[in-house]
Amino acid sequence: MNQLPGVNTLSSVQRVSDRLLAVREFTKTLCKPLHVEDYIIQSMPDASPVKWHLAHTTWFFEKFLLIPSLKNYKVFEDHYNYLFNSYYVQAGERFERARRGLISRPTVKEVYDYRDYVDKHLKLLIDRNDLSEKELYITELGINHEQQHQELILTDIKHVLSCNPLYPNYLPCINTPEISAEPYNWKSFDEGVYEMGYQSNGFSYDNETPKHKIYLQAFQLASRLITNSEFIEFIEAGGYENPLLWLSEGWYAVIRENWKYPLYWEKKNDEWVIFTLTGLRKLNPSEPVCHISFYEADAFARWAGLRLPTEYEWELASLSTEVNGNFVESGKFHPAASQHESSLMQIYGDVWEWTQSAYLPYPGFKPAEGALGEYNGKFMSNQMVLRGGSCATSITHIRNTYRNFFPPHARWQFSGLRLARYI
Repeated sequence: MNQLPGVNTLSSVQRVSDRLLAVREFTKTLCKPLHVEDYIIQSMPDASPVKWHLAHTTWFFEKFLLIPSLKNYKVFEDHYNYLFNSYYVQAGERFERARRGLISRPTVKEVYDYRDYVDKHLKLLIDRNDLSEKELYITELGINHEQQHQELILTDIKHVLSCNPLYPNYLPCINTPEISAEPYNWKSFDEGVYEMGYQSNGFSYDNETPKHKIYLQAFQLASRLITNSEFIEFIEAGGYENPLLWLSEGWYAVIRENWKYPLYWEKKNDEWVIFTLTGLRKLNPSEPVCHISFYEADAFARWAGLRLPTEYEWELASLSTEVNGNFVESGKFHPAASQHESSLMQIYGDVWEWTQSAYLPYPGFKPAEGALGEYNGKFMSNQMVLRGGSCATSITHIRNTYRNFFPPHARWQFSGLRLARYI
């Protein structure tokens, strides 16, 4: 289990307490634009209703922190353990994921009452100022877990609203300048043996550890993300019609799902438009292409005569770049055209970047004990790694060793691509 520095000190407890309250409040802030009807809909099995996210993140703190740590704590409702557990088998039986949209009761108000009840008791626990190292870690894990679900609230409600023929928006439209993207250039990295994985003293997920050495051939990484206009070239060149560009499972997905362009794109009167959290609008050619699967990213790279980077190449390249960019705090909720001059633009924020790396354990990886050990390790099969965060990620949640992972067919996340090549 990873450790927090300075445990059992008032400053550590206060820091975690302040962060906990801020993150819990930000979840409610993200929900303010929603109508009560929006909270309940589940538009596909991969997405969950907003109400479920609110309850599940609350259940996480209740189950793993309050019940074992707060004397005489009384659970809010016994059946919530069944309704709002996600995949923690050791924590008990779970309601079927694909049917979460059928949970009309408890009501939205009752779920908010649940959050208030748990928050009150979390404050009682934190105010003791004597949390153990394990309790501090679980609190920090719960904070980061909630930030992951904040991102899912945005990606899932975007999919919900996109299914409505009226194209309702989450927030009013924001005017964005159409900045011409400069041609990308190449940033070179030397051959060598490098140490990878999380190496600091703060919080990290178990899948970022342990640190280990990896050999890399000399390679180059594109200076920016691939744009909408470049992806249109791929479409117009017949990219979705040429099986030679696709991995076998990717080509089956193209045929089965009738993919012809990225998710949320449409062509109206010979003009590309895109559905965003601020409604339907004209496609900005300079913005990073978004909502593409690993298969689409890989096919584009093949068409360009290049490839996707490995997650190790991405991690090495990002080491010298400060964590900064278009994150959820910017309030744009959409990838933006690059406006910054640097050797590696948009390495953080805007879109999660697909890598060619399968999601596998690092050498010496050991999951945490108990139900919390199910958090990451059990998914190390049939998933691909993404890096860098997106416009729906919090800047306080990301780091250069952060490993996100999704199945290769997933498109509803804010995912895009950056090209790489060997020297």
